[in-house]
Amino acid sequence: QVQLIESGGGLVQAGGSLSLSCVASGRTFSNYALGWFRQPPGKEREFVATIDWTGNNTDYADFAKGRFIISRDYPKNILYLQMNNLQPEDTAVYRCAAGQYDRINYKYWGQGTQVTVSA
Repeated sequence: QVQLIESGGGLVQAGGSLSLSCVASGRTFSNYALGWFRQPPGKEREFVATIDWTGNNTDYADFAKGRFIISRDYPKNILYLQMNNLQPEDTAVYRCAAGQYDRINYKYWGQGTQVTVSA
């Protein structure tokens, strides 16, 4: 059974940082791109960042550039998202996913972790 399980969400004040993790199990994801997406309250899901299967290429949404860093640990099958200078508009459920190296085509999804940023 394929599973992606996120952790690390929580409540933080504006300007603070959080580090999200996503543990993949059930199969090897070494040939998949891994990405982060988020869904703010009352809004559609949106792309945050992705990293390709080599770990050498990344892509970020404009709002994430300069503040968020995506990385992956191959031996442990873990995906990370370091989020800095968080703002209230970053409040959302953050989900990790495995699929193609783009902003749309992802086959496996985690359930998500809540990130809440207070003003």
